[in-house]
Parts: sequence; structure tokens; C-alpha cells
Amino acid sequence: MQGISASSTRAVFAGILFFGLLAMTARNATDPDLWWHLRTGQWIVETGHIPHFDPFSFTRAGSPWLPHEWLSDVAFYELWRLGGAAALIVFSSLITTAGFLLLYTRCPGMSYWAAAATLLGALASAPCWGTRPQMFTFALASLLLWLVERAPERPRLLLWIPPLFLLWLNLHAGFALGPALLLLYAAGLTLEVAAGTTAWKEARAPILRVLAVMLACMALVPLNPSGTQLYRYPFDTLRSPGMRSLIVEWFSPDFHQSLYTPFLLVLMILLAALARSGAQIKGRVLLPLVFTAVAALDAVRHIPIFILLAIPVIAAAVPEVATFRNRPAPVPVRPRLRQLFGAAVLVLLAAFAWLRWEGLARLQAVREAEQFPKNAVAFLQTRSEPRRLFVYYDWAGYAIWNLYPQYRVFVDGRADLFDGGLLQQSIQTLPQVQNGWRAILEDWNVGSVLLPPNTALAQALALDPQWSSPYRDPLAVLFTRMYVERRTPGPTPAHGERGTPARPRTANSTSPRKMP
Repeated sequence: MQGISASSTRAVFAGILFFGLLAMTARNATDPDLWWHLRTGQWIVETGHIPHFDPFSFTRAGSPWLPHEWLSDVAFYELWRLGGAAALIVFSSLITTAGFLLLYTRCPGMSYWAAAATLLGALASAPCWGTRPQMFTFALASLLLWLVERAPERPRLLLWIPPLFLLWLNLHAGFALGPALLLLYAAGLTLEVAAGTTAWKEARAPILRVLAVMLACMALVPLNPSGTQLYRYPFDTLRSPGMRSLIVEWFSPDFHQSLYTPFLLVLMILLAALARSGAQIKGRVLLPLVFTAVAALDAVRHIPIFILLAIPVIAAAVPEVATFRNRPAPVPVRPRLRQLFGAAVLVLLAAFAWLRWEGLARLQAVREAEQFPKNAVAFLQTRSEPRRLFVYYDWAGYAIWNLYPQYRVFVDGRADLFDGGLLQQSIQTLPQVQNGWRAILEDWNVGSVLLPPNTALAQALALDPQWSSPYRDPLAVLFTRMYVERRTPGPTPAHGERGTPARPRTANSTSPRKMP
């Protein structure tokens, strides 16, 4: 037999894609929210208790808090404790790559076209990569789509979805995407029946099965530490005016930025693919695709989910090899030689992925110092400055990880907790010192302020005689108000909280910046 089988070829491409994606998706552990996730995970591990009231800020101390990502927090902290930033880098890369490999298996057509389409999707969703709970939603949504698409031939696969969903709803609030996709799939099948492209006799059983699984998933939602409150949380987040107007990942993609050029390319190719497919595309594919396309154009953070629906449509529209039958036949290659060549490529890519991981781990401390006020935080750890800390929004999680409980922050990346006035005060005070910044700091009895030196608020504080600057470097400047009572802010752990985890022994161990 000349050549190797189609299944073997696809396996080789899957291996090449796997190691290539491991290198592509690896990122330093520098997401701004990673740090408060680590601190929350530490709290849960050391106290055996999930906090339902805010322990980290002085503005919301003791207020109800919905820790919907608690299981992600524990996973991140345990990984950091066992392997530091290197473990987080490898783990996030593996999770993201798993989602793309499942996407690759869903792409029809020739292996190399499926791999190329998957790589294009990876580039389009690159702005959202990182060590963050959203990557669990990406991988689990990819798995859910894989199960649903194979269920018509193997209905028992749908039985895996409820336990998968139970895990998902404890990892990230993106679990709401699961029932939404199931409902859209069932609605798409119904649309096919109405259009006459699918017989009701053929569609009835799949529709009923998918709807039954969706209802089972909805019934599982209370099986989380926050109970029935999690039903409304995703909707509250989507409707949040503060998050949608102030947090960059909730903005629409700006196609003037080269970062979103691959996403624009996917949209253009998808439109061409839909035009070529005409009426052939099924309703069960079209409805989820339209839904996720609108979501991706509405907010950057939804782009990866849209990619999971768009790439198989693009891959299906690529001409098959039969289109090129008039081309000269390729020169025959011995199967053994082709296998050796494929194995060599796999080894080289595996080595490249390993070197990529090793390089990122080696540079972690450098990248951390470039993005976060590492030296200023070390200074605060050795001093007894006023404890109420107004800190630059992107640095607040870092301050929680390294300075809590000695210092409490004004707001941090848990934007849902501070939605409304506080979030707006924190972010808009920096560039708009004319809008009551002095009253904000005085009303909240803020005693310490940690900011980039080039912000308008930092320049205003430098001219204010009530404030002094005990520390300054090119990245950060610390201001303290001289007459503030120096005490630990906020109440002691309340409402059943069982104690405060100790500060990490070392200040280490994070996606795009969240603040505009």
C-alpha cells in the first residue's frame, strides 16, 4: 500500500497541531486577575472554607460576594504551590490546547486544511489567552460541542454532559453558555423541520434528548457553594453597565488594532463560506453560529467561543482534493519515509514547546516586574504605612496576593463586587483629577495610594501638601497621607469567616490589560 491511511495522516497532523499549539498558547502568568484568584485559592485551602463575604477590600469588607470561580481558584493555587509560575504556564497551555484539538476533530475535510483552519482560529482568539478561569469555559464548551455533534450516531454521549456541566459551573460563570448552546441546537433542529430540510420523525428524538439534557443541567446549577444565586449571576454580569463601559475585555473588538486582524480575517472567510454553502448549512449550525458571532462582535472575551462554531464551517467550505484532480500526480513517497519525517517533525515541535515553556518560566520574574510594582510592594511589606490602599486597578490583585492582610485595597478585579460607583471612581479618578478625586480619597479615609507616575492623579498628589511620597521608581510611585490614623482597615473576618490565611512566604507569581 502506497502512503499511509487517512486516519494515520490525521493523527500525525493532530500531533503536529498539539505541540505547535502548546507553544503558541503558552503565556507568562501575568493576567491582572490571577493574583486575587491565587489569594482566594489559598484562603480556601488553608481555612477549608469558601468566603461568601469580601475579605480583601476596605470598601466592601464583609459585603456579600459570589465566589463563582472557587474551584478554579483552588486549582490555580495548588498548581502555584506545587510548581510555581511554571506549573501555571504549562497547565493553562494544556487546557487551551485541549480545546483547540477538540475543535480540530470537529473540522471536516482534509487534515491539512482542518489544521490550517484551527491555527487561524487560534490566532483569532489569541487576545483572550492566559492563566484565567475563562480557559476552562473555552475547553469545556469545545468538549460540549464535540459531544453534541456526535450524539446523533451515539446518543449515550449526551449522558456525559450533566457531570461535565457540574464541574463547569464550579469553575467559571461561563457555564451559562452550555444550556444556551443546547437550546440553540434544539431550536436549529426545529428550524430545519419548519424549513422542510429535516423530517420531524428524524429530528424529534434528538430535539427531545438535547432539551432533556439542558433541563438536567439547569437543575444542577444549585449544586455549588453559592446555591441558587448562581442562576442570576451570568445575567447580572451581562447587564453590568460598569463592567461593559470600563473593562476592556467587555469592549467590542477594535479592528484598527492589528491584534484583531486574524479575527477580522475569520469573519471575512466565514462570510465567503456561508455564501458558497448557500442553503446547505443546517439550522443546528447556523443558529449557534449567529448567536456567538453577535456575542464576539459585542465583547472581545466572547471571540474564542465564536471560533469554536466558525472554524468547522470554514473548514467544510474548503475544496476537497478532488477539485484538483487535473494537477499532476505527486511523486510517490515511501510510507516508511513519510512516517519518519512525521516523527521527526513531532519531536522537533515537542522540543520547541518545551523550550518555550522553559523560557517563559525563566522570564516570569522579569515579566512580572515589568507589569506590576514588584519593588514598591516589597517596600510596603517592610513598612507600616496607612492600611487603606488605593491602587491602580490592574495592580489591585497583585496587591491582594502580596500585601493582604496587612493592607486592604479600594477595588480589585472582582468587578461584579464593585460594580457601579466604586468601579467608576477607581478607574476614572486616575485620568480625571477634576472630578472629585480629593473627596473620594477623603470620604473613604484612604491613607496610601500606589499608581504609575504618569497618571494625572499621581501628578496631583505630588503637588498636594497633605501627601508625601516615601517611594518612587520608574514604574510606580507611592503616596501616603500624613494625618491618617494608621490602623488595619475593615472588620475582622465576619459572617462565619474562619480566619485569615498568612501572606505567602515569597512575593511571586499574570492576558491583556483590563483597564482602558
